[in-house]
Amino acid sequence: MDSTPIWARTTPAKADTPELEYVGFWARTGASLIDTLMLLIVTVPLTYAVYGRYTSPTGKGYMGTMDVLINLLLPAVIVIGLWAQLQATPGKLAMSARIVDADTGDKPRTSQWVIRYIGYFVSMIPLFIGILWVAFDRRKQGWHDKMANTVVIRPAGKETVRFQGGRPDPDERREPTD
Repeated sequence: MDSTPIWARTTPAKADTPELEYVGFWARTGASLIDTLMLLIVTVPLTYAVYGRYTSPTGKGYMGTMDVLINLLLPAVIVIGLWAQLQATPGKLAMSARIVDADTGDKPRTSQWVIRYIGYFVSMIPLFIGILWVAFDRRKQGWHDKMANTVVIRPAGKETVRFQGGRPDPDERREPTD
């Protein structure tokens, strides 16, 4: 029996083993929007409960220690924790995607999760070029993926779409009915 994890196989070992594909820019953007909304659902009420507002009155800097804990540390703990447990965030799960080690296809190590998270900031600093890189990279890796040696994969979408009793065949000619 093949000991390679199912998500790491490039060719199915059995007929029921799905083929995989790298997850591209737009699917990952959608996943990121879902994750951002979910994090805001957690951080906005907490920040408001502590400070009575969500942003600094001057619009610059942080409001205090709890602001740093709620809006920087808590999201990092949540995201890295989800990656460590599920190999994905809710947004990636919605896309049937998971994060794996780029060389082995196995679950990444804790150090890879931390590097990947820090890599998001590195990827965003130069006008989000490191994030946009996903759209042009052969393996759909952003700079954060390259730094952590990870890839985002999902089962390949090769299923044929079929509709029942929906649209008529455009090649069929229909006679007008009276």
